[in-house]
Amino acid sequence: MIRVVLVDDHPVFRDGLAGLLGTAPDVEVVGTGGDGRAAVELTGRLRPDVLVVDLHMPVLGGIAAIRQVLAARPRLGVLVLTMDDADALVVDAVRAGARGYLLKESDPDAVLQAVRAVARGEAVFGPALAARLATWFAVGRAEPFAQLTAREREVLDLVARGLGNAAIAARLGIAPKTVRNVVSTVLVKLHAADRAGAIAAAREAGLGRA
Repeated sequence: MIRVVLVDDHPVFRDGLAGLLGTAPDVEVVGTGGDGRAAVELTGRLRPDVLVVDLHMPVLGGIAAIRQVLAARPRLGVLVLTMDDADALVVDAVRAGARGYLLKESDPDAVLQAVRAVARGEAVFGPALAARLATWFAVGRAEPFAQLTAREREVLDLVARGLGNAAIAARLGIAPKTVRNVVSTVLVKLHAADRAGAIAAAREAGLGRA
């Protein structure tokens, strides 16, 4: 039996996915949560085989949650299931240790098969994402904004979504002063005169999409 924890901040989607996986005879959903901190707590307490997680969540973002979860349980299979396929996020998720990355628009059967594959230790990506990953690593291409840290890219993505510093701080579970410092560093690294310039660069690279 494959034990699964689901973490997504949209309860309707989360409950629907739990119902879908629950119809499979070889899958058991042992826990659900709505933010990254819950992902860390649930995987530590319930010890599932697979964590299915979104990336854009309150309290603790998905990338940070994946890193924390795998630091404690490196053999856990992580499947990202999200609406966002921005290049930087896909690469960050893979580098954080995710074995799979699918979009929420994927066919339900594809999601179920991905959970099984990740539980077996296989890597699973949607066809378009797999082709892009192959291209990136075959030619040694760096992710967009390679000069930025994962945290800086995460903050830049939220800036590009129109969030202010206070909202970003609440989303990521960090202090507003930390967000201000990160934004300032991003502006310097991108040679952007202001937030508007950084937002324009981010959106050109595919960040900041809903």
